[in-house]
Amino acid sequence: MLYTIVKQNSYQDSVNLMLLTNKISTMDGIIKVQIMMGTPNKDILKAAGLFTEELESAASNDMCIVVDTEQEEKIQEVLDEVDNYLSNQAISAGKEAFETVNSWDKAVNALPDANIAIISTPGQYAAEEAEKALDRDMHVMIFSDNVTTEDERRIKEKAHEKGLLVMGPDAGTVIVSGVPLAFANVVKTGKIGVIGASGTGIQEVTTEIDRLGAGVSHAIGTGGRDLSDKIGAITMLDGLKALAQHNQTEVITLVSKPPAKEVRDEVVQLLHSISKPVVAIFLGEEPHNHEGNVYYANTLEETAAIAVDLVKGNPIKPNYNTLHSDVPEVDLKLEQKTIKGLYSGGTLGYEAATLISRGLNLGETDHGQAGYLLNADGFEVIDLGDDIYTQGKPHPMIDPDTRIQFFQKAAQDESTAVILFDLVLGYGAHEDMAGALLPGIEKIQQETKANGKNIYFVATVCGTDQDPQGIDEQKAKLKEAGVIIRDSNNQATLTALAMLGIQVEEGIKEVTPMKEAATNADFTVSEAIQKLLSEKPNVVNVGLKSFTNSVTANGGRVVQYDWRPVAGGNPRLRKILSLLK
Repeated sequence: MLYTIVKQNSYQDSVNLMLLTNKISTMDGIIKVQIMMGTPNKDILKAAGLFTEELESAASNDMCIVVDTEQEEKIQEVLDEVDNYLSNQAISAGKEAFETVNSWDKAVNALPDANIAIISTPGQYAAEEAEKALDRDMHVMIFSDNVTTEDERRIKEKAHEKGLLVMGPDAGTVIVSGVPLAFANVVKTGKIGVIGASGTGIQEVTTEIDRLGAGVSHAIGTGGRDLSDKIGAITMLDGLKALAQHNQTEVITLVSKPPAKEVRDEVVQLLHSISKPVVAIFLGEEPHNHEGNVYYANTLEETAAIAVDLVKGNPIKPNYNTLHSDVPEVDLKLEQKTIKGLYSGGTLGYEAATLISRGLNLGETDHGQAGYLLNADGFEVIDLGDDIYTQGKPHPMIDPDTRIQFFQKAAQDESTAVILFDLVLGYGAHEDMAGALLPGIEKIQQETKANGKNIYFVATVCGTDQDPQGIDEQKAKLKEAGVIIRDSNNQATLTALAMLGIQVEEGIKEVTPMKEAATNADFTVSEAIQKLLSEKPNVVNVGLKSFTNSVTANGGRVVQYDWRPVAGGNPRLRKILSLLK
């Protein structure tokens, strides 16, 4: 039976409510539970079969608790747990080493030197809040997704005209002067500047740079759509010019999901105008040579390795993508012929899908349903961070449940030989994802062995020894459970393929002269961007409070804007208030 409780004017951020939902779902006697804010999420509740009449009038500021249980007495237990959880949140807030405010004006008064805003509100409000930050001469990082392309284009054009950067929307990772923002790793500072239209792509490249003994000056996340034809690489072009003019940056690396051709051509033209060496990867492409001082990589690992060799003055190798470790021996049944890649990082999943496709000579494939990056001949690679899997649920970097469910599903497929996955560390990610995944992995191994066969787990851990979780500890837990660990996603994927006797042929790349003379680009960089890249950031954090942790821990300053939807989230009233202001 469904029970509904609506707590009016009890706004909480979505991540808190998702984690609370997960906690309550483990209580005995609870069949199903969902806790989320009102208006924007009613469709999710309907899709989950949890919509009731009491929810009709719930507004954006109202917390909705829907419980499916056969035991009415459980409702009080649930409410007690909700109150206890929220009380603990309030107690923790009182111990924080930063000021919390409830308006933009108070935020600016609290931190007059604020020069960057992190926006992690629900997507329908993000562009509006970003414009308020731009109006106050702040750069903006938009973590939120579900921002329209039209809004993205408008605010990026406005930022460009004001000499500011908009990083995002859906920008998961930024590092400014050694301070990681949002979902980012703690890496050594150094002379390599990174810019990317890919969150986990930036994380993989920066952590590989760290592992190889070099460091990062800055990492600028542009948002995944920046190189689309509708946006036109506004942030990418401004960011490249900024890194080109930044004295401490000696080598630039560029990471991009597949771009629009004409936008790619414009970006590449600018790359050839930069006097510094540039390493670029356009995921999905298979370059066969370097050109001038622009080096093209096939994998994220190669991107980092070339950048490190350049900054260290080492010769560039013709091939960086060979296996670095022996191939583990396997004992498989005849029907076990496939790999299931189950990823929390979309770019890491895309890279794995590309490598597997090359190994199988699949060419272009039809992925099938949403979330699938590869689905052919029993081989599957799935981005479990896709919107289809995160509606009303935490991202798989935060919560292990979705991943464990897909592990179990993969193990039930008779053709599965290897389960390939990533584990992404850093601020914003689960505090002990290895420990959280272990029970599910060990259960699968026990069940498959009882049935007389083996399933092998191969993983890459994206992180550093400076991350809050500690990479060595996370690797040790996985190894103890028999998981085969590799240093990069490329190495993990090549290992999984080699275990099935499949090789990825990698060509030799040479450095060739530029085909055309470089054009004279305008490299003028605004004073605001120069200042952003020359000092620790001063941040107004609008939304997820957990994003303050990385700022304060790494020498930045932050004020927390305890955001609530204006006018209860009513679009008409919000527009009127905006016009009045």
